[in-house]
Amino acid sequence: MNATRWGKRLSLGWMLAIYAFLYLPIATLMAYSFNDSKMVTVWGGFTFRWYAELFNDRDIIEAFKLSLQIALISATSAVVLGTLAALTLVRYQAFRGRTLFSSMVNAPLVMPEVIVGLSLLLMLVAVQKVFGFPDRGMLTISLGHTLLGMAYATVVIRSRLLEMDKSLEEAALDLGARPIQVFRLVTLPLIVQALLSAWLLTFTISLDDVVISAFLSGPGSNTLPIVIFSRAKLGLNPTVNVVATLTVVIVGIVLIASSLWIARREKRRAREMAMAWKQEIPTASI
Repeated sequence: MNATRWGKRLSLGWMLAIYAFLYLPIATLMAYSFNDSKMVTVWGGFTFRWYAELFNDRDIIEAFKLSLQIALISATSAVVLGTLAALTLVRYQAFRGRTLFSSMVNAPLVMPEVIVGLSLLLMLVAVQKVFGFPDRGMLTISLGHTLLGMAYATVVIRSRLLEMDKSLEEAALDLGARPIQVFRLVTLPLIVQALLSAWLLTFTISLDDVVISAFLSGPGSNTLPIVIFSRAKLGLNPTVNVVATLTVVIVGIVLIASSLWIARREKRRAREMAMAWKQEIPTASI
């Protein structure tokens, strides 16, 4: 009995230590965004002036706008391409080159970003010499982030497709639905949660990426992480803490809202399945 009690206490203590290790630095950073001192590690009193100064910092604002645009474009593109790749790998398991295709899709997951960024830079430079397009900037960064995000999106969506009951699609085909109608009316509603999860994941990866952005950025196209890292070389001020605090708050709100939406959707689907099952029982008994 005592051993069980000590085991529970040890597990609880270990869990609290892990959460403290993960989230205490973030909480400290958010607290120091209200620091009146210009030194990011010295507390000088409570103030909101760094929040006011942030909106006058054109470099940070423009970098944040660019990062947000790139994240929206790359996340959406990665989910679309990842869905197509996942459908190909799950629904069409016997085609020539499947192993090579699967390896190429998953390669960015295990390949260092330095190698990915350098290879993309060399390829885009070669393409630009031949066609004169594209110039390094938002487009090239979006392409690099899409390549990286597609690998993560494929893993998330593929796992949902493997769990899904394939007989639902087969029943729709037997009832005369076309393949595109089956995907739109049956498959898509069943994987919409995986699509949302993949989109949020790739959006966060794009918003946070530094290595690929550094290789593929050009003059006047610096993303927010690049601006923060460049300023870190000269010494940070509390405006960087403000940017991090606002980012944590926005991401937290989006995650909470999406989690509540997914939970409500799961409850509604479970309730609809239970009602359908109750309706089938009297019919079967008759």
